This record gives sequence, structure tokens and C-alpha cells, in this order.
Amino acid sequence: MRAILAAAALVCALNAAPAVAQTSPLIVEKKVFELPSYTTEGGQTIKNVRIGWESYGTLNADKSNAILITHFFSATSHAAGKYAASDAVPGYWDAIIGPGKAIDTDKYFVLSSDTLVNLNANTPNVVTTGPASVNPDTGKPYGLSFPIVTIRDMVGVQKALVDTLGIKKLRAVVGASMGGLQAFEWAVNYPDAIERIVPVISAAGGDAFLTAWLDVWGQPIKLDPKWNGGDYYGREAPNAGLAGALKVVSLHANQADWANATFGLAPAAPAKAPGAAMDNQFKIEAALEAGGKARAAGADANHFLYLVKANQLAAADPAKVKVPTLLVSSPNDLVFPPAWVERTAGAIAANGTKVQRASVAGPNGHLNGVLHINQAGPAIAEFLARPLTN
Repeated sequence: MRAILAAAALVCALNAAPAVAQTSPLIVEKKVFELPSYTTEGGQTIKNVRIGWESYGTLNADKSNAILITHFFSATSHAAGKYAASDAVPGYWDAIIGPGKAIDTDKYFVLSSDTLVNLNANTPNVVTTGPASVNPDTGKPYGLSFPIVTIRDMVGVQKALVDTLGIKKLRAVVGASMGGLQAFEWAVNYPDAIERIVPVISAAGGDAFLTAWLDVWGQPIKLDPKWNGGDYYGREAPNAGLAGALKVVSLHANQADWANATFGLAPAAPAKAPGAAMDNQFKIEAALEAGGKARAAGADANHFLYLVKANQLAAADPAKVKVPTLLVSSPNDLVFPPAWVERTAGAIAANGTKVQRASVAGPNGHLNGVLHINQAGPAIAEFLARPLTN
């Protein structure tokens, strides 16, 4: 059972990273950024916006060494370090963020924020405004009355945070998957506020196939009777549907090599052959199910669906990217497959913008960009240090 739970934590969190040995872990603090109001891309106003954020390193005197880390679908702002030395594991990209690492906190001031509608709304150290938040006009949770938000809206709130810190231009925006979508939005909408971008396991321009897959991700929630059309606050939450949704995400984010090498066709319990009874499971089924349930406990179903919608609406035009770009991709990525990354790189290069490529390999498909990001460390370090010529 311990092995199944360990595997479940890996595949279902979509927020896992291998522990990195550190004699003196980087200790970080969660801070809160607030806006009295924010007007969405769709023209609706959200009052009392709050997001959590954290930082690593020191902002220099002229505030020219700041790098923004934008997180993926199921992650949080906790990109590196630990909140306490006793924490079991550090932030998801601790392998490349910290003193002497690829994103060197001895050189750079690195900041990362929870997005609007962050999935992990019920998790300690996550601060996010979304459908689970209380509407100040009604005194009740928004539910589905919360405005639709886009990747551009997530970036708009980040821009307000950066402005508040007095940072005129970010040295880079670096992010994985949905974080990469945010990096593209920064490049298209705030080109004068950034020097360069590093989208990891991500591509730009919109894609019908991923749009349909995202709908599949969210379907288990909508089929759970406890979802109740999004009106479940104050009642039992639709965590069975949410667990099923996270199970789908985890499988899509990995791929066959990982499944076969990690589980094969072994039964979940040696004495319960899958062919002997309908309830008897394969090991991979049990691991995905256990991981989905564990992740659902700190997440919110409506937040998941709002994130699905935001990702479906993401369509930043790569032809409008005018800042130097390092695209880091995984050759066996099922979410942002190589052909889409190639199209993105071609569209950026076609307008004269410099594009550099790097790859992360491994059995985890899309998740190679989280679990094996250290492979791209040298390319990222070199790209961040390079003087601008474009």
C-alpha cells in the first residue's frame, strides 16, 4: 500500500518534484497581495482580489534582476525552498531555483504568485480569489457567479503585483505548461515590461484537440451529483468527481513508458487478481485513484473547472512574441506535443525574434518538464545570463 500511495503522490499531484538534498534549505514565506478590484478581460469586476506570492533572493538597487515564475495547472506559487525546514519536500522547481542553481537566487530576485482561481483553494499556504471566495456583495461564496477569468487575467494581476514592487522590467518570465501560457501572454501584452521568456512544456496559439481534452478533464466533476451545478458550498463537496478529474489529468500528463515501467499489469493486491472480480483493480488503477483522492482533499471542484475554461480560452498569438524566447519541450509530451511546439517556434522566429530550443527527456511525458527540469538547467542559466541583442 505504501508503494501505491507513493506513486499516487507522484502522478496525481501534478505538483511533485524530486526532493533535492540541501544542507541548508531555502526558507520562504507566503505573502499576500491585494487589489481593491480587478476588471477581467470579459469586462466584469472582481472586488477584493487576493493572491498569495513568495520570493527568493534579493531585489537589487535598480530592480533589474527580477524573474517571475508562473505555475502550471495544479501547482501553486511554491516553486522552490520550504516553508519550514521540516517540510518533507521543497517547491516543485527547487532543482533549478536557489543559490548557485540555474535560476540563481544569489544573482536574481525570483518571485512566484498563486493564480486567480488556483486549484488548491483549500490548501494551507494558498491564497487565491475564485468561486470558493465570498462575494462581498452577497456574503456568500460566488460559485458559478464568479466571472470567467482567462490566462490574460492571471497575468494582469501578476502585472499589478510587479508594479507594486516597483519593478519596471522583468529579466524573464519562466513557467511550465499553463505557466508557459502565462509567459506567452506576458510577451504579447506587456512586451515592454519583460526582457525574455522561457515557456517550458508549453505552446502558443490555441488547439482544438487540447480544448477537447480539457473538457474531458472536467467531465467527472460535472457528473458528480454533489457538484449540483456548482452550488455546493456549505454542503458536501463533489470530491469524488474532483478525484476522478485529477486522475484523468495525471494519466494525460504522463504517458505509456511511465505507466508500463512503473506499474505494468500488476494487480493492486497480489491476492486479488483483476480477472477474478469486477472490483479487483490493477496497480495503476489503484494508484491513480488514491492519488486523485489525496489531491482532491485540498482542492476545489469549481476552481478546477474555471482553470479548464481559462486554458481553453488561451490563444496568445506566437507571431506577436517580440522578445527572445527559450522553448523547453518534452519529446513525448501528450499535452503540448512536439508538432505544436514546432509550430510555435516557427511562428515566433518568422517575425525575426530569436528562438532557442532545449529538451527534457524521461518516461513522464508532459511531466518531464517538472520532474526532470534539471536537464534544461544549463540552457536556462545561459539564456538568462545572455546580454540582450534582440
